[in-house]
Amino acid sequence: MSRLADAKAAMARDDWTAAVNLLADETSPEAAEARAIAHYGNGEFEVAVGVWESLYESRREAGENAGAGWAAANVALYLLVDTGLMAPVRSWVARADRELEGLGEVPAHALLAMVRTYERFMCGDPDGARRQARRSMELGARLNVSPAVLLGQVATARLLIADGEVEQGLAALDDAALQLMSGAVDPFTTGMLYCELVCAAQGLLAYDRAREWTDVMEHWRHGHAYGGLHGRCRVHRAELLRVSGPGAAAELEALAACDELRPWMRREFGWPLVELGNIRLRLGDLDGAEDAFLQAHRRAWPSLPGLALLRLEQGEADTATKLIADAVNNPPDLPWKERPPFGDLRLVPLLDAQSEIAFASGDTATATRAAARLSDIGERFVSPGLAACAALATARAHMLAGDPALAIGDADIAVVRWCELDAPYEAAVARVVLGSAYAASGDAVRSRLDWQAAHAEFESFGAVRRAAEVANLLAGEPRTPTHQSLTATMAWTGDRWRFAFRDTEIALSDLKGLQYLATLLSRPGHEFRALDLCGGHDVADPVPVIDVLARAAYRRRLDEVDQDIAEAQHNNDLARVDLASRDREFLLAELSGAVGLGGRLRHTGGAAERARTSVTRSLRYALDRLADHDHVLGEHLKRTVRTGSCCSYSPDTVAPINWTVRR
Repeated sequence: MSRLADAKAAMARDDWTAAVNLLADETSPEAAEARAIAHYGNGEFEVAVGVWESLYESRREAGENAGAGWAAANVALYLLVDTGLMAPVRSWVARADRELEGLGEVPAHALLAMVRTYERFMCGDPDGARRQARRSMELGARLNVSPAVLLGQVATARLLIADGEVEQGLAALDDAALQLMSGAVDPFTTGMLYCELVCAAQGLLAYDRAREWTDVMEHWRHGHAYGGLHGRCRVHRAELLRVSGPGAAAELEALAACDELRPWMRREFGWPLVELGNIRLRLGDLDGAEDAFLQAHRRAWPSLPGLALLRLEQGEADTATKLIADAVNNPPDLPWKERPPFGDLRLVPLLDAQSEIAFASGDTATATRAAARLSDIGERFVSPGLAACAALATARAHMLAGDPALAIGDADIAVVRWCELDAPYEAAVARVVLGSAYAASGDAVRSRLDWQAAHAEFESFGAVRRAAEVANLLAGEPRTPTHQSLTATMAWTGDRWRFAFRDTEIALSDLKGLQYLATLLSRPGHEFRALDLCGGHDVADPVPVIDVLARAAYRRRLDEVDQDIAEAQHNNDLARVDLASRDREFLLAELSGAVGLGGRLRHTGGAAERARTSVTRSLRYALDRLADHDHVLGEHLKRTVRTGSCCSYSPDTVAPINWTVRR
């Protein structure tokens, strides 16, 4: 058996490191392609792209134009999928075109049409995407390039949805899903297209369909997915758990997704970060949400509407109003596939947030405008989720206009639709408005029923702040109502930690995270610096912000962006200049953030940042072990223990627990 065959066998069992080692000295083009895939699966994105680039150069120098074009097209594909930088993608498409000029049809032509389809789609050119999708399907069928056929079908379906042909578009996506389930294409394409299906459903707030496709994707990924596909599956699971709860599970999925996607994604890494921020915002972890949103912002990834809603929660209503108004008036032109990259569907989350902020601020005019726009979108893009969103916005506008009777009907529609979609958090938000409408109409009995239901859902989700707000409504007081406190004990017995809570006692072996937990529980509400908690110990050595290989790759991407800008300026293509300039800003920010004085590589954050990472990991591991033995206590602590640069135990304001800690 040859080393190449051995390597392919290793790749088939997901032993990517073994495959990389087996292929290290292999020089054939086929081995180079396998080595690129192996490095990608091993989490070495820049190395994988570098292997494709080297293969392009070697085949070009050998006069093998078709092979050089194929390699260049693959560079473009990898950059398209994981970087979100369209200027380098266009640069490599142009190189492939030059190599293939004058040749008859070869598989690389189908691959290029496939790349061009999504480059145009993500850059907001639906007509161009539609033309390339047709070409991708035609060439793929003629040249037996199945991924090009199926990707063209999925892109066409998403374009139908963007045109308002929702039913036809979803039916086409269902057909594509069946083909994916049959194993029609390779794992890389399968994972990428499953992601497309879920993103399309999310854009319509079609959580039922998104959940079905995510479940299929989750089942498929075990034994098939590789590279960044595992992490993408996790982001989708986190998105749906943000809707269904529990919030703690959603946060864990989002954190795991960030860990898994870090080696592959570049600017697009903002996607899981924003999702993490949205989840933490719902949990009431405002500091954690801000940290995630600002990290995404530093990667040039839009953190709105989440950041605006965070500012509202922080009491900065004016700032929230300005942020969301600017986002609605100037929606980001970003090459992403996680949201609709063009058209009115991309406005839905922004308008929904604007409605919430206007309602909280008493801004009747803005709430009415947001409701009208959401209603218009909901009529043109038929979806139960969009209808629910529009109905709630309309109910808020009616409440501000002093017409609670009309608000009752619309809020009730929103509650029913969200319940049908198994979206209890959204249903609870709508129930709060419905209860307020009943209260304003003088129906205290119905009002209390809906507030009680909302309170139960928020508690179940782990939305501490929301639950406390509804508790205030139920009590009819501006402050959190008092409750009979529960008691719990955490005691060190010399060889293990013993916990007593309600009628349950458990014992756990010593863990660093439990030591940190004891410190937090001993002083509820007090913030401890992570560096103080670990005493400066257990902090890993610093690593470069980006390694030398990534820095060199970023510089190559920067050269490609500059070439793209020059070509766009020559053609007076101002929109392309703007998009490419944003790519350039991102790359320069990454490089400047990684390089210090004298050109030396900066290292990650220093002791404080490394302490934060170490303490957070230890605490989360300890709480997971605790939840294994006592689910109720473990979930309570996951909701109330805050991690980050500073850590604290923030007692549940609805059902506080008084802790006795003995060490």
